[in-house]
Amino acid sequence: MNLQVTEIFHSIQGESTYAGRPCTFVRLTGCPLRCVWCDTAYAFQGGESISLEGILKRVTALGCSLVEVTGGEPLAQKECITLLQALVDKGYEVLLETSGALPIDNVPPEVHRIVDLKCPGSGEEKKNRWENLPLLTSQDEIKFVIKDRKDYDWALDVTRCQHLPDRVNAVLFSPVHGELNPEQLAEWMKKDQAPARLQIQLHKYLWPGVEKGI
Repeated sequence: MNLQVTEIFHSIQGESTYAGRPCTFVRLTGCPLRCVWCDTAYAFQGGESISLEGILKRVTALGCSLVEVTGGEPLAQKECITLLQALVDKGYEVLLETSGALPIDNVPPEVHRIVDLKCPGSGEEKKNRWENLPLLTSQDEIKFVIKDRKDYDWALDVTRCQHLPDRVNAVLFSPVHGELNPEQLAEWMKKDQAPARLQIQLHKYLWPGVEKGI
């Protein structure tokens, strides 16, 4: 069994409640979405066909206990589920970064799912799979990438109406890097007592201008 892989690398986790921890990333190729602010468009196509055993060998060589499977949209490859289970079986702490546009019900229960709900400013709001929300647990996280005030108001409304803080480990509000000033988002959150955590993309501050391998 092979998967199409854009890159496998070791870095510092830049997002979620795991931010700041050393982490190995397996970035799978392909994504059915086209968010206007996407910063990983290089993963839409191309990549390298690697066997499951080959992926596990590379991950093992990097020697890190925390592994994130990301994309693109990793669940666009049906073999992603097998990869996730194999990583769990090897004893890794496993994260899955997914858009939430595809079903998450068959993701192994040990995997920490980080679901990126698409705000209106992404251009892909209609692809949100709302049926995923009741499946989330206290080990999962919800992320909103926020482009402007309209996105913020939408994210805040969804967070409250869907009672997300009661369902998941964390609700993350992340400003689009280079478009929305994090200080502005912080002020909005302070004023509204937003039941969420402000998140910046740590890796973009550690390695500014670097696109791949971070």
